[in-house]
Amino acid sequence: MNINAIREQFPILHQEINGHPLVYLDSAASSQKPRSVIDAVKRYYELDNANVHRGVHTLGSRATDAYEGAREKVAKLLNAGAPEQIIFTRGTTTGLNLVASSYARSVCKEGDEIVITPMEHHSNLIPWQQAAKATGATLKYIPMQPDGTISLEDVEKTITPQTKVVSITYVSNVLGLINPIKEITRIAHRNGAIMVVDGAQSTPHMKIDLQDLDVDFYAFSGHKMCGPTGIGALYGKKSLLNNMEPIEYGGEMIDFVDLYESTWKEIPYRFEGGTPIIAGAVGLGAAIDFLQEIGLDEIDQHERRLATYAYEKLSSLEGITLYGPKENRVGLVTFNLEDVHPHDVATVLDSKGIAVRAGHHCCQPLMRWLNVSATARASFYLYNTENDIDRLADALLQTKEFFGHAIG
Repeated sequence: MNINAIREQFPILHQEINGHPLVYLDSAASSQKPRSVIDAVKRYYELDNANVHRGVHTLGSRATDAYEGAREKVAKLLNAGAPEQIIFTRGTTTGLNLVASSYARSVCKEGDEIVITPMEHHSNLIPWQQAAKATGATLKYIPMQPDGTISLEDVEKTITPQTKVVSITYVSNVLGLINPIKEITRIAHRNGAIMVVDGAQSTPHMKIDLQDLDVDFYAFSGHKMCGPTGIGALYGKKSLLNNMEPIEYGGEMIDFVDLYESTWKEIPYRFEGGTPIIAGAVGLGAAIDFLQEIGLDEIDQHERRLATYAYEKLSSLEGITLYGPKENRVGLVTFNLEDVHPHDVATVLDSKGIAVRAGHHCCQPLMRWLNVSATARASFYLYNTENDIDRLADALLQTKEFFGHAIG
């Protein structure tokens, strides 16, 4: 990977923040966008803007081709099989809510179980809380090891023949660890449960093969992988999607409407009511082209090197606590600086042009498990370098000195 050439393609990176060159270390929240994605969205609005699946005119045909072409790119990226198994959504949150509301509420009942983990993002926790309340099912949690990982032995103990749904994040947005999704899926299927995966933090950073993983549903967001905001996708197995009811009703998802009854289109269109996120899909398609041209394996290796470098660099600083395992992690490091609130840390870092995330990261149960109220998080992507991490470490030292003098 030619990092300098890659960085040149991201206009936002070439600016100063508070008098310092920008170091963007918040890609786990939202990645930056390359020129090719920005241009693709601009080109759609300038040349092809029209609604899809409706008009027979030229602009409508162009827009439809671009929209459905993006669906094919998503299916190919994930090795998902048929494009009709890809439903465009607003993002991971919408996809997970669709599964919880349409599938889980129709199959779960009192005495059944829904299994998740304490490390889940709220988007993969609250929908299952609500599904359990609505159906009488029991919500169960796979326990975590002291370093935040989950053991397959605990998975075997937690998932039972009463389990109907297992839903787990592939990569923790706080701990940076990679969960053994393939092995967990086998255990879930062996007990008759379906497997749902939150792919928000995995899809941008590693090659995904859904045929190999054999998961039943997989959701991700475009804005974390160089695409626009407001677009994502949900993959589902045909046998499940074909038996699910839509949760939004209106134009384009219907087959026939009478005064008192209506029927729905085939998948995926029954789940895409109303005017879809056309420009977002076009931008997502351009983002996929961009990432595939560089190579997901190369991006994965680059980020793992950065994660290792950052972990070692920050762990050498006195008064820093790092969270999550040292090995088998993606490109993020979550930490706290002794006696300094994470929001104060982030504020001082911002004054030096360094953007990090501070707070509970939409993982309040995990924060309580870590026995903290909040943490700071530095997350890396294909455009980051070791120099960015060096600047972070230097700024943390200055932050510690500043607050040490203030407290003293």
